[in-house]
Amino acid sequence: MCGIVGYLGPRETVQVLMEGLRRLEYRGYDSAGIAVFHGGKIEVRRAQGKLTILEEAIAGESLEGRLGIGHTRWATHGRPSDDNAHPHKAGSIAVVHNGIIENYLSLKKVLMEKGHVFNSETDTEVIAHLIDHFHREGLPFDEAVRRALGEIKGSYALGVLCEKEPDKLIAARSESPLVVGLGEGELFIASDTPAVLTYTRNFIFLEDGEMAVLSGGKVEVLDLEGKSIPREPKRVMWNPLMAEKGGYKHFMLKEIMEQPRAVTDTIRGRISEDRSEIVFEGLDTDEKMVKEINKIALVACGTSYHAALVGRYLIESLSRIPVEVDIGSEFRYRNPLVDEKTLLVAISQSGETADTLAALREGRKRGARTLAICNVVESSLSRESDYTIFTYAGPEIGVASTKAFSTQLVILYLISLFLGKRSGHIDHPHMEEFIGELVKLPHLLEEVVREHKEIERIARKYVHAKNFLYLGRGINYPIALEGALKLKEISYIHAEGYPAGEMKHGPIALIDREMPVVALATRDDTYEKVMNNIEEVHAREGRIIALASQDDKEIASKVEDVISIPPTISALTPMLLTIPLQLLAYYIADFKGNDVDQPRNLAKSVTVE
Repeated sequence: MCGIVGYLGPRETVQVLMEGLRRLEYRGYDSAGIAVFHGGKIEVRRAQGKLTILEEAIAGESLEGRLGIGHTRWATHGRPSDDNAHPHKAGSIAVVHNGIIENYLSLKKVLMEKGHVFNSETDTEVIAHLIDHFHREGLPFDEAVRRALGEIKGSYALGVLCEKEPDKLIAARSESPLVVGLGEGELFIASDTPAVLTYTRNFIFLEDGEMAVLSGGKVEVLDLEGKSIPREPKRVMWNPLMAEKGGYKHFMLKEIMEQPRAVTDTIRGRISEDRSEIVFEGLDTDEKMVKEINKIALVACGTSYHAALVGRYLIESLSRIPVEVDIGSEFRYRNPLVDEKTLLVAISQSGETADTLAALREGRKRGARTLAICNVVESSLSRESDYTIFTYAGPEIGVASTKAFSTQLVILYLISLFLGKRSGHIDHPHMEEFIGELVKLPHLLEEVVREHKEIERIARKYVHAKNFLYLGRGINYPIALEGALKLKEISYIHAEGYPAGEMKHGPIALIDREMPVVALATRDDTYEKVMNNIEEVHAREGRIIALASQDDKEIASKVEDVISIPPTISALTPMLLTIPLQLLAYYIADFKGNDVDQPRNLAKSVTVE
């Protein structure tokens, strides 16, 4: 979710780059930098923090030039710092990069053996050194880039400069967005159209496995074999604000739709090539920790707490290690039984949630080992934990958490497999089976988001409801809680999430023809029980929205509306149920005319108790 801008043309390059980066600030970032062709060489300027710090750093300089690249960085590999900021320069090559390079450590080792000296902790610097290495061996700039792209594994959007080519900018993408803008006598690249929308509305949208060579006022699109690909530009008619949202009405909707990508990035690089191991850098070398812990305590707040509840099901079923789950604000006040044989796992999107931090500190005081699941590098939670596993959701602009929740679920699934394998409760064939289902997940999520129009239709029917009841069993019960929370947060409709088996212990008294009931009824061990609950609601004239498996042909006769999800193993159904519930809440709130991205009384991160 970093920002890329590149420019080749007659304007003052620094001004174009800085303006473009400002228009990408909505994406979130922790450092920024530019590289400008000036005086026959590439000048790089970088700074940790906001763009104003970079502006102040270059204010007294003359960096005139007609070719350059710029970047705003959201840290993944390496903490926020000047050295880790982009662009990265190696020899005559300068690079900006969005994405994750899975095999950067092995490439880095080889390059260091060949004499390359690295100055950052990032995976991106490897790309610059790799291109420089091939260029020094005599390959032309274009060919050196292609050769390097053939060596790397992972996702990338790249902008590349070479000091020996003062009129050439190369762009490339794989699983990370990148566009080429065509102006009058000038050319642009950007990670998103808002960066350069003031200069042009004509864009070439690069596809995976393509690179673009910008030179002499022309653009040539090539595949990675060097074959030219004809590509007509498309005209974008969005206004700048709508463009920031990728054409979506709200950031929340955009972020819901980004979840297949966010899940892909979070899984990437954490599965061994033979699908026999889960790899967490730092954690996977501490075999002693896994053997010594006899209990896991999960602590979190809000949406992250619901992820923790799913995590309990996963960890206990796959590793057979006992798990307790606490709301962060309650943990300290019950004199918790944790000690040096406890692994305390703190979950927070921002890493700054006050109650979760306080719970972590309490656990450390009592001797527990600590692990953070977090979306923000160098957050307080990640700094204070013994271990940290980052989600790669990218920044969330909408207050209501969507993709951060999904990526937390993915990490908890990976942790469960990691612990299960090391504790001896998952053998190699079962590990391959679980991982095989996991790697299908992004494609299944793509199927789910394609159903958004049907969910929009259903939402319109229930926009005037005053109350909702969400029912789920087993591993899907926490998703009922999360679905109800999303509806409350943004639509201001009262909603309750309940274990379906508890319906007759109180909630059934509320059911009548005015009460919509959302039933999570996927085919698993609890399916028949949930169907009994549906029959009971149906008998009392409740209006039922069922989330069911695609192959369930019978449920439609018993409910008012059905939202279908593709089949998967029961452990992964929470992931597929989450997106429809987010969309249902989103569309109801939007139909009511609410401010979906900034609901009343709520903050993105609760940093006070």
